[in-house]
Amino acid sequence: MSEQGVIVSINVSRGGVPKLPVPEADAGPLGLEGDGQRDRRHHGGPDRALCLYSMERIEALQREGHAIAPGTTGENLTIRGLDWDTITPGVQLRAGGVTMEITAYASPCKSIRPSFADENSNRISQQLHPGWSRVYARVVETGALRVGDAVVRGPSIHPVGD
Repeated sequence: MSEQGVIVSINVSRGGVPKLPVPEADAGPLGLEGDGQRDRRHHGGPDRALCLYSMERIEALQREGHAIAPGTTGENLTIRGLDWDTITPGVQLRAGGVTMEITAYASPCKSIRPSFADENSNRISQQLHPGWSRVYARVVETGALRVGDAVVRGPSIHPVGD
């Protein structure tokens, strides 16, 4: 793993999961154009504008027998090649014309249960399985994202809440 990865899937839906792949999307302060959330209390907003997940984690979960695939757990960006253990709150990433800052770990919810063989979405809980969680990000610099764009890890800043 390295400090540079690549976007392998951009995923959107009008609300709920699965989010379906699109070749490109504009990222603004509230997320991707064409993407929505049904539950605005727990999803979306400036500090949860984007949800990101690791393709390597998805593939490992598939090997465990889970039905997870890009977009089935609601992530907007599926990324290959980053050391996911280092993608923590406060880290900045640059992809395409977009700068984003990781703000929090995404808690598993009941909507993503079908992605898991035992319907136990806690398999990707940061508290129970550190390093296996999806992450939320705010959009610091808006712009366009395309499948195949490099994702470069920038410097860490103080974690949210410090």
